[in-house]
Amino acid sequence: MLNDFHDTSVAFAYKTDADLKKSYWLFKLLSSPALVRMGGKLAPLSIKAGLGSFIKKTIYRQFVGGETVEDCIPVLEMLYRYRIGSILDYSVEGKESEDDFERCLNESLKNIEFASGREEIPFCVFKVTGLAPLSLLEKVSAGKALNSTESAQWSKVKSRVKALCKKAYECKVPLLIDAEESWIQQAIDDLAIEYMIEFNKETAIIYNTYQLYRHDRLEFFKKQNETCKQHGAKLGAKLVRGAYMEKERKRAEELGYPSPIQPDKASTDRDYNLALEYGVQDPNVFLVAGTHNEESTLLLCRLMEQNAIPNDDKRFWFSQLFGMSDHISFNLAKNGYNVVKYLPYGPVKDVLPYLIRRAQENTSVKGQTGRELELIIKELKRRKK
Repeated sequence: MLNDFHDTSVAFAYKTDADLKKSYWLFKLLSSPALVRMGGKLAPLSIKAGLGSFIKKTIYRQFVGGETVEDCIPVLEMLYRYRIGSILDYSVEGKESEDDFERCLNESLKNIEFASGREEIPFCVFKVTGLAPLSLLEKVSAGKALNSTESAQWSKVKSRVKALCKKAYECKVPLLIDAEESWIQQAIDDLAIEYMIEFNKETAIIYNTYQLYRHDRLEFFKKQNETCKQHGAKLGAKLVRGAYMEKERKRAEELGYPSPIQPDKASTDRDYNLALEYGVQDPNVFLVAGTHNEESTLLLCRLMEQNAIPNDDKRFWFSQLFGMSDHISFNLAKNGYNVVKYLPYGPVKDVLPYLIRRAQENTSVKGQTGRELELIIKELKRRKK
């Protein structure tokens, strides 16, 4: 069993010295909350002013595979040489026009077809906010009555989501539905359970995502599994800690409702690990452990060993973001575990919200940027020797 992730020669085998030095300076910049805040405000303006090339050469190159699926092929092939799969993520969100929604649908359908039969792409993924207006998702999640126009819109949204799930089922490509903000999540959860029941009879094709930094998600995860069992369906579950903490707390405070976020990180860690234990013990659950946390990753390795589950059992996958936590991904893969990297792609202006979130995550998550820097420095020193 894997005991640690300290072998940086494995973690950075694919990076040249020049690549490592560029990553070092990028994470050095990301270690400054003030710079990240300023960059988040200036980045959209710089793109409008035609200065997107700087973003493309720095943070975009670190965290994004390219502008198109074809651009991503060299990255896909490189990762697969190290037994690491990729999840192509068309990172467009928060659009509002019907043309944008149809474009996102068609791109996502194309991704599923592209992934079909390719071992280097074990999953596809989409965000419901790429297919539906935010205001509509919020209204549906709140259980409010829809007018005739909104009802027609919601029918279109459901048909788009179902088209993706049906295509995934036909192509035998597991499909992850990303989690989003709590005030639109109920609509997403309802869609996920509906199509898990329809398409997960033999194995998990449709996966819902559970953000364990929400204090209600552990029980909700178990509840959705019981619902799947009642309908003879498998539960596909991607477990993450969460990506919208600051936004969630701020909104709850402004609107005067209890925060959905855990009171502290220890509570999040506890629920995440309990969710892993629950998933390992129930063969109805198919798990993707989306985490950059070393302790949780090692816990899942240990739980698999204790339950005599082979490292490469397809019911279990480990997932990290492209450009982050390579020491976890590459060491897991070398030890025979199933590993996938989220590989976002899209034009710079469209993936900007994703890039800003990655930058904010690296400053807000305790120790994330410091850990990346420490590992890069360790590997540079090893190579120098």
